[in-house]
Amino acid sequence: MSERVSLDHCVIHVSDWEQARDFYTRVIGAEAIARPDGGYVFRFGQQQLNVHGPGVPAHPLARVPVMPGNSDLCLRWHGPIDTAKAHLEHEGVAVELGPVRRFGALGEGISLYFRDPDGSLMEFISYEA
Repeated sequence: MSERVSLDHCVIHVSDWEQARDFYTRVIGAEAIARPDGGYVFRFGQQQLNVHGPGVPAHPLARVPVMPGNSDLCLRWHGPIDTAKAHLEHEGVAVELGPVRRFGALGEGISLYFRDPDGSLMEFISYEA
């Protein structure tokens, strides 16, 4: 196990800043931090989602820039997966698949799959029985 490297951030692209802010704060539980050049970044503890979107230049550009709905993110749910399912139902977010067994960063867990407003695939994984 490397103590020298950990995930700092990854990038998503959204088509509507306020709709994304609402979803990522209300459903995912991120902190929305306004960028000086417009838009937001979303933080989860020590990790961050950098966000490309309307009116905000994406620098540096990847060879093929990420597009709205083109991301696939798995987030760890701290608690039983049933509480994640209840949370999503309470927020009116449809579960597309799950609970299903998956293999994540901590080994075998149980996951639920759902979508953000742009159609990007989201996954909550729980390692708790």
